[in-house]
Amino acid sequence: MTLDVQFRLKSNANYIKYIRENSYWYKYLNRNPQLIKNFEDEVKEVYKLRSTDKIGRVLDTIEMVQNLMASLN
Repeated sequence: MTLDVQFRLKSNANYIKYIRENSYWYKYLNRNPQLIKNFEDEVKEVYKLRSTDKIGRVLDTIEMVQNLMASLN
């Protein structure tokens, strides 16, 4: 595994956690370091770190607050 890939993995706790849970990524990244982008995308999808996931959580929270306010009235 190249040093660049190792530094990118160690810079993010979610990457470390995911690669330990899915060890097949060690093999893929050792053989083809260009797959780091695919790895990062998969981590973001699994841990729901994409922008759309964050927006969805905010909208759900707003809806919950609106329902709470409506029930108090």
